[in-house]
Amino acid sequence: MEFGMFHQFPALPGRSEKEAFDEAFEQVDAAERWGLDAMWLAELHFDPQRSVLSAPLSIAAAVGARTERIRIGIAVQVLPLCHPLRVAEEAATVDHLTGGRLIFGVGRSGLPRTYEDYGVSYAESRDRFIEVLDIVELAWSQPNFSYEGKYYSFKNITIAPKPLQTPYPPIRIAAASPDTYPAVGERGLPIFINARYGSFAEFIPEIEKYREAYAAAGHEGRGQVYLRVPTYLAETEQRAREEPRESLMHFYREQAQRLRDSLSRAGTRAIEGRAQRLRRIENLSYEEALDGQVLVGTPDQVTDRLRRLQEELGIDGILAELNCGGLIAHRQVITALRLLCQEVRPRFH
Repeated sequence: MEFGMFHQFPALPGRSEKEAFDEAFEQVDAAERWGLDAMWLAELHFDPQRSVLSAPLSIAAAVGARTERIRIGIAVQVLPLCHPLRVAEEAATVDHLTGGRLIFGVGRSGLPRTYEDYGVSYAESRDRFIEVLDIVELAWSQPNFSYEGKYYSFKNITIAPKPLQTPYPPIRIAAASPDTYPAVGERGLPIFINARYGSFAEFIPEIEKYREAYAAAGHEGRGQVYLRVPTYLAETEQRAREEPRESLMHFYREQAQRLRDSLSRAGTRAIEGRAQRLRRIENLSYEEALDGQVLVGTPDQVTDRLRRLQEELGIDGILAELNCGGLIAHRQVITALRLLCQEVRPRFH
Protein backbone atom coordinates (compact mmCIF):
# COMPACT_ATOMS: atom_id res chain seq x y z
CA MET A 1 0.00 0.00 0.00
CA GLU A 2 1.40 3.35 -1.06
CA PHE A 3 0.70 6.24 1.31
CA GLY A 4 0.67 9.72 -0.16
CA MET A 5 -0.62 13.14 0.82
CA PHE A 6 -2.63 15.23 -1.61
CA HIS A 7 -1.69 18.88 -1.22
CA GLN A 8 -3.16 21.99 -2.82
CA PHE A 9 -1.16 24.58 -0.83
CA PRO A 10 -4.37 26.09 0.56
CA ALA A 11 -4.86 29.80 0.99
CA LEU A 12 -6.38 30.61 4.36
CA PRO A 13 -8.21 33.84 5.26
CA GLY A 14 -5.98 36.42 6.88
CA ARG A 15 -2.72 34.86 5.76
CA SER A 16 -0.28 36.03 3.12
CA GLU A 17 0.68 33.91 0.14
CA LYS A 18 4.15 33.58 1.66
CA GLU A 19 2.64 32.10 4.82
CA ALA A 20 0.65 29.63 2.72
CA PHE A 21 3.84 28.46 0.98
CA ASP A 22 5.80 28.34 4.25
CA GLU A 23 3.24 26.16 6.04
CA ALA A 24 2.86 23.85 3.05
CA PHE A 25 6.60 23.31 2.84
CA GLU A 26 6.74 22.60 6.59
CA GLN A 27 4.25 19.82 5.94
CA VAL A 28 6.35 18.54 3.03
CA ASP A 29 9.41 18.47 5.31
CA ALA A 30 7.47 16.56 7.96
CA ALA A 31 6.26 14.03 5.38
CA GLU A 32 9.84 13.41 4.29
CA ARG A 33 10.99 13.07 7.90
CA TRP A 34 8.23 10.65 8.91
CA GLY A 35 8.52 8.34 5.93
CA LEU A 36 5.50 9.18 3.76
CA ASP A 37 5.79 7.52 0.35
CA ALA A 38 4.63 10.37 -1.89
CA MET A 39 3.64 14.03 -1.90
CA TRP A 40 0.97 14.83 -4.48
CA LEU A 41 0.61 18.35 -5.86
CA ALA A 42 -2.61 19.79 -7.29
CA GLU A 43 -2.98 22.20 -10.20
CA LEU A 44 -5.52 24.95 -9.48
CA HIS A 45 -5.95 28.24 -11.30
CA PHE A 46 -7.57 31.63 -10.72
CA ASP A 47 -8.97 30.83 -7.26
CA PRO A 48 -6.88 32.84 -4.77
CA GLN A 49 -9.26 32.11 -1.89
CA ARG A 50 -8.63 28.39 -2.33
CA SER A 51 -5.04 27.73 -3.36
CA VAL A 52 -1.66 29.15 -4.34
CA LEU A 53 -0.67 26.00 -6.23
CA SER A 54 -1.02 26.89 -9.90
CA ALA A 55 2.42 25.64 -11.04
CA PRO A 56 2.85 22.06 -9.77
CA LEU A 57 6.00 21.27 -11.75
CA SER A 58 7.74 24.31 -10.27
CA ILE A 59 6.68 23.24 -6.79
CA ALA A 60 7.78 19.67 -7.53
CA ALA A 61 11.28 20.94 -8.31
CA ALA A 62 11.30 22.88 -5.04
CA VAL A 63 10.14 19.81 -3.11
CA GLY A 64 12.87 17.77 -4.77
CA ALA A 65 15.51 20.30 -3.72
CA ARG A 66 14.59 20.08 -0.03
CA THR A 67 14.02 16.30 0.16
CA GLU A 68 15.99 13.16 -0.66
CA ARG A 69 13.59 10.23 -0.48
CA ILE A 70 9.90 11.03 -0.95
CA ARG A 71 8.31 10.51 -4.38
CA ILE A 72 6.79 13.65 -5.89
CA GLY A 73 3.57 13.33 -7.85
CA ILE A 74 1.40 15.68 -9.86
CA ALA A 75 -2.32 15.21 -9.15
CA VAL A 76 -3.00 16.21 -11.75
CA GLN A 77 -1.33 18.06 -14.60
CA VAL A 78 -4.26 19.34 -16.66
CA LEU A 79 -3.00 18.20 -20.05
CA PRO A 80 -5.54 19.91 -22.34
CA LEU A 81 -4.29 23.27 -21.07
CA CYS A 82 -0.63 22.41 -21.76
CA HIS A 83 1.51 22.68 -24.85
CA PRO A 84 2.72 19.09 -25.22
CA LEU A 85 6.34 19.86 -26.04
CA ARG A 86 6.69 22.38 -23.24
CA VAL A 87 5.20 20.10 -20.60
CA ALA A 88 7.34 17.17 -21.83
CA GLU A 89 10.49 19.27 -21.46
CA GLU A 90 9.56 20.69 -18.07
CA ALA A 91 8.47 17.39 -16.56
CA ALA A 92 11.61 15.64 -17.83
CA THR A 93 13.68 18.43 -16.28
CA VAL A 94 11.89 17.97 -12.95
CA ASP A 95 12.55 14.24 -13.13
CA HIS A 96 16.28 15.02 -13.28
CA LEU A 97 16.13 17.67 -10.56
CA THR A 98 14.36 15.25 -8.20
CA GLY A 99 16.73 12.37 -8.88
CA GLY A 100 14.09 10.33 -10.72
CA ARG A 101 11.33 10.72 -8.12
CA LEU A 102 8.62 12.24 -10.32
CA ILE A 103 5.25 10.52 -10.81
CA PHE A 104 3.40 12.20 -13.66
CA GLY A 105 -0.29 12.24 -12.80
CA VAL A 106 -2.50 13.64 -15.56
CA GLY A 107 -6.14 14.46 -16.10
CA ARG A 108 -8.65 16.84 -17.67
CA SER A 109 -9.99 18.63 -14.56
CA GLY A 110 -13.67 19.16 -13.92
CA LEU A 111 -13.65 22.97 -13.96
CA PRO A 112 -14.89 24.39 -17.27
CA ARG A 113 -14.34 27.93 -15.96
CA THR A 114 -10.57 27.33 -16.06
CA TYR A 115 -10.82 26.25 -19.69
CA GLU A 116 -12.75 29.39 -20.56
CA ASP A 117 -10.15 31.56 -18.85
CA TYR A 118 -7.40 29.83 -20.83
CA GLY A 119 -9.36 30.22 -24.06
CA VAL A 120 -9.78 26.47 -24.58
CA SER A 121 -13.13 24.79 -25.20
CA TYR A 122 -14.03 22.28 -22.51
CA ALA A 123 -15.84 20.29 -25.20
CA GLU A 124 -12.40 19.63 -26.72
CA SER A 125 -10.85 18.49 -23.45
CA ARG A 126 -11.06 14.74 -24.05
CA ASP A 127 -9.51 14.81 -27.52
CA ARG A 128 -6.88 17.34 -26.49
CA PHE A 129 -5.98 15.20 -23.47
CA ILE A 130 -5.34 12.14 -25.62
CA GLU A 131 -3.23 14.08 -28.14
CA VAL A 132 -1.08 15.74 -25.49
CA LEU A 133 -0.50 12.46 -23.65
CA ASP A 134 0.40 10.65 -26.88
CA ILE A 135 2.89 13.37 -27.78
CA VAL A 136 4.49 13.44 -24.32
CA GLU A 137 4.99 9.67 -24.39
CA LEU A 138 6.54 9.87 -27.88
CA ALA A 139 8.76 12.79 -26.92
CA TRP A 140 10.05 10.90 -23.88
CA SER A 141 10.51 7.48 -25.46
CA GLN A 142 11.75 8.20 -29.00
CA PRO A 143 15.06 9.74 -30.14
CA ASN A 144 12.96 11.93 -32.43
CA PHE A 145 9.36 11.80 -33.57
CA SER A 146 6.72 13.27 -35.83
CA TYR A 147 3.02 13.62 -35.07
CA GLU A 148 -0.07 14.62 -37.01
CA GLY A 149 -3.23 15.22 -34.98
CA LYS A 150 -6.31 17.40 -34.83
CA TYR A 151 -4.72 20.04 -32.60
CA TYR A 152 -0.97 19.51 -32.95
CA SER A 153 1.38 18.70 -35.79
CA PHE A 154 5.15 18.19 -35.41
CA LYS A 155 7.91 16.97 -37.68
CA ASN A 156 11.21 15.46 -36.60
CA ILE A 157 11.17 16.76 -33.04
CA THR A 158 13.79 15.89 -30.42
CA ILE A 159 13.39 17.13 -26.87
CA ALA A 160 16.07 17.55 -24.25
CA PRO A 161 16.46 16.45 -21.61
CA LYS A 162 14.92 13.02 -21.77
CA PRO A 163 13.56 11.91 -18.38
CA LEU A 164 15.97 10.36 -15.92
CA GLN A 165 13.61 7.42 -15.34
CA THR A 166 13.54 4.87 -18.16
CA PRO A 167 11.67 4.97 -20.43
CA TYR A 168 9.95 7.81 -18.58
CA PRO A 169 8.34 8.67 -15.21
CA PRO A 170 5.34 6.59 -14.10
CA ILE A 171 2.13 8.01 -15.55
CA ARG A 172 -1.20 7.81 -13.74
CA ILE A 173 -4.52 9.02 -15.11
CA ALA A 174 -7.44 10.52 -13.19
CA ALA A 175 -10.65 8.59 -13.91
CA ALA A 176 -13.96 10.38 -13.34
CA SER A 177 -16.44 9.70 -16.14
CA PRO A 178 -17.56 6.07 -16.67
CA ASP A 179 -15.97 5.69 -20.10
CA THR A 180 -12.59 6.75 -18.76
CA TYR A 181 -12.10 3.60 -16.68
CA PRO A 182 -11.98 1.05 -19.53
CA ALA A 183 -10.11 3.50 -21.77
CA VAL A 184 -7.30 3.83 -19.23
CA GLY A 185 -7.34 0.10 -18.62
CA GLU A 186 -6.86 -0.56 -22.33
CA ARG A 187 -3.94 1.86 -22.30
CA GLY A 188 -2.37 -0.07 -19.43
CA LEU A 189 -1.85 2.81 -17.02
CA PRO A 190 -2.74 3.15 -13.32
CA ILE A 191 -5.77 5.24 -12.35
CA PHE A 192 -6.63 7.81 -9.69
CA ILE A 193 -10.14 7.85 -8.30
CA ASN A 194 -11.30 11.02 -6.59
CA ALA A 195 -13.42 9.98 -3.60
CA ARG A 196 -15.54 12.70 -2.05
CA TYR A 197 -19.22 11.85 -1.61
CA GLY A 198 -21.44 8.81 -1.85
CA SER A 199 -20.39 5.26 -1.02
CA PHE A 200 -17.01 3.67 -1.68
CA ALA A 201 -18.89 0.63 -3.02
CA GLU A 202 -20.04 2.73 -5.97
CA PHE A 203 -16.54 2.46 -7.41
CA ILE A 204 -16.58 -1.35 -7.57
CA PRO A 205 -18.27 -1.69 -11.01
CA GLU A 206 -16.02 0.97 -12.55
CA ILE A 207 -12.87 -0.60 -11.15
CA GLU A 208 -13.99 -3.97 -12.50
CA LYS A 209 -14.43 -2.44 -15.97
CA TYR A 210 -10.99 -0.88 -15.72
CA ARG A 211 -9.33 -4.16 -14.75
CA GLU A 212 -11.27 -6.16 -17.33
CA ALA A 213 -10.08 -3.80 -20.09
CA TYR A 214 -6.55 -3.88 -18.65
CA ALA A 215 -6.47 -7.70 -18.79
CA ALA A 216 -8.13 -7.88 -22.21
CA ALA A 217 -5.44 -5.63 -23.65
CA GLY A 218 -2.78 -8.09 -22.47
CA HIS A 219 -1.04 -5.92 -19.90
CA GLU A 220 0.89 -7.52 -17.05
CA GLY A 221 -0.59 -7.45 -13.56
CA ARG A 222 -4.12 -6.37 -12.72
CA GLY A 223 -3.92 -2.59 -13.09
CA GLN A 224 -3.21 -0.28 -10.17
CA VAL A 225 -5.88 1.83 -8.48
CA TYR A 226 -5.12 4.80 -6.22
CA LEU A 227 -7.75 6.56 -4.17
CA ARG A 228 -7.66 10.28 -3.48
CA VAL A 229 -9.74 10.66 -0.35
CA PRO A 230 -10.49 13.28 2.34
CA THR A 231 -8.63 12.01 5.40
CA TYR A 232 -8.23 13.22 8.96
CA LEU A 233 -6.74 11.60 12.05
CA ALA A 234 -6.56 12.58 15.71
CA GLU A 235 -5.76 10.78 18.97
CA THR A 236 -9.45 10.54 19.93
CA GLU A 237 -12.56 9.85 17.92
CA GLN A 238 -14.22 13.03 19.16
CA ARG A 239 -11.34 15.24 18.04
CA ALA A 240 -11.07 13.42 14.71
CA ARG A 241 -14.73 14.11 14.03
CA GLU A 242 -14.95 17.69 15.32
CA GLU A 243 -11.66 19.29 14.22
CA PRO A 244 -12.27 18.99 10.44
CA ARG A 245 -16.01 19.80 10.61
CA GLU A 246 -15.85 23.43 9.45
CA SER A 247 -13.35 22.68 6.71
CA LEU A 248 -15.14 19.63 5.31
CA MET A 249 -18.51 21.36 5.20
CA HIS A 250 -16.88 24.40 3.61
CA PHE A 251 -15.48 22.06 0.99
CA TYR A 252 -18.88 20.52 0.18
CA ARG A 253 -20.51 23.96 -0.06
CA GLU A 254 -17.77 25.17 -2.39
CA GLN A 255 -17.99 21.96 -4.40
CA ALA A 256 -21.73 22.46 -4.86
CA GLN A 257 -21.13 25.98 -6.11
CA ARG A 258 -18.49 24.77 -8.60
CA LEU A 259 -20.87 22.11 -9.88
CA ARG A 260 -23.61 24.72 -10.36
CA ASP A 261 -21.16 26.89 -12.24
CA SER A 262 -20.02 23.95 -14.38
CA LEU A 263 -23.58 23.05 -15.32
CA SER A 264 -24.15 26.59 -16.59
CA ARG A 265 -21.20 26.52 -18.98
CA ALA A 266 -20.85 25.24 -22.51
CA GLY A 267 -19.09 21.97 -23.13
CA THR A 268 -20.20 20.17 -19.97
CA ARG A 269 -22.19 17.01 -20.53
CA ALA A 270 -24.91 15.46 -18.41
CA ILE A 271 -23.34 12.02 -18.80
CA GLU A 272 -20.40 13.15 -16.70
CA GLY A 273 -22.73 13.09 -13.69
CA ARG A 274 -22.46 16.69 -12.54
CA ALA A 275 -26.19 17.19 -11.97
CA GLN A 276 -26.42 13.97 -9.98
CA ARG A 277 -23.42 14.91 -7.85
CA LEU A 278 -24.89 18.34 -7.21
CA ARG A 279 -28.15 16.86 -5.93
CA ARG A 280 -26.19 14.62 -3.59
CA ILE A 281 -24.25 17.33 -1.84
CA GLU A 282 -26.58 20.34 -1.81
CA ASN A 283 -28.19 19.19 1.45
CA LEU A 284 -25.45 16.94 2.76
CA SER A 285 -25.19 16.86 6.57
CA TYR A 286 -21.91 16.44 8.39
CA GLU A 287 -22.92 13.02 9.70
CA GLU A 288 -23.74 11.91 6.17
CA ALA A 289 -20.38 13.21 4.99
CA LEU A 290 -18.56 11.21 7.67
CA ASP A 291 -20.44 8.07 6.67
CA GLY A 292 -19.41 8.53 3.02
CA GLN A 293 -16.18 8.61 1.07
CA VAL A 294 -13.88 9.90 3.80
CA LEU A 295 -11.30 8.41 6.16
CA VAL A 296 -11.85 10.18 9.47
CA GLY A 297 -11.05 8.78 12.90
CA THR A 298 -8.35 7.51 15.19
CA PRO A 299 -5.40 5.62 13.69
CA ASP A 300 -7.10 2.32 14.57
CA GLN A 301 -10.34 3.37 12.90
CA VAL A 302 -8.61 4.63 9.75
CA THR A 303 -6.53 1.44 9.60
CA ASP A 304 -9.66 -0.71 9.79
CA ARG A 305 -11.41 1.31 7.07
CA LEU A 306 -8.36 1.11 4.82
CA ARG A 307 -8.15 -2.66 5.21
CA ARG A 308 -11.80 -2.95 4.14
CA LEU A 309 -11.12 -0.76 1.13
CA GLN A 310 -8.19 -2.96 0.18
CA GLU A 311 -10.46 -5.98 0.28
CA GLU A 312 -13.49 -4.41 -1.40
CA LEU A 313 -11.87 -2.20 -4.05
CA GLY A 314 -8.40 -3.69 -4.38
CA ILE A 315 -6.74 -0.29 -4.03
CA ASP A 316 -2.97 0.00 -4.24
CA GLY A 317 -2.59 3.27 -2.37
CA ILE A 318 -4.17 6.49 -1.19
CA LEU A 319 -3.67 10.19 -1.72
CA ALA A 320 -4.79 11.41 1.71
CA GLU A 321 -6.32 14.88 1.49
CA LEU A 322 -5.46 15.88 5.05
CA ASN A 323 -6.82 19.41 4.77
CA CYS A 324 -9.92 18.95 2.64
CA GLY A 325 -11.52 22.38 2.43
CA GLY A 326 -8.28 24.14 3.33
CA LEU A 327 -9.45 25.52 6.71
CA ILE A 328 -7.83 23.06 9.13
CA ALA A 329 -5.14 24.63 11.30
CA HIS A 330 -1.54 23.92 10.33
CA ARG A 331 -0.66 22.27 13.65
CA GLN A 332 -3.66 19.93 13.33
CA VAL A 333 -2.68 18.96 9.79
CA ILE A 334 0.82 18.19 11.09
CA THR A 335 -0.64 15.96 13.81
CA ALA A 336 -2.85 14.12 11.31
CA LEU A 337 0.15 13.63 9.03
CA ARG A 338 2.27 12.25 11.88
CA LEU A 339 -0.43 9.78 12.90
CA LEU A 340 -0.86 8.63 9.31
CA CYS A 341 2.87 8.12 8.86
CA GLN A 342 3.79 6.69 12.25
CA GLU A 343 0.70 4.73 13.31
CA VAL A 344 -1.20 3.74 10.15
CA ARG A 345 1.37 3.33 7.39
CA PRO A 346 3.59 0.83 9.28
CA ARG A 347 0.65 -1.58 9.54
CA PHE A 348 0.57 -1.92 5.75
CA HIS A 349 4.30 -2.34 5.13
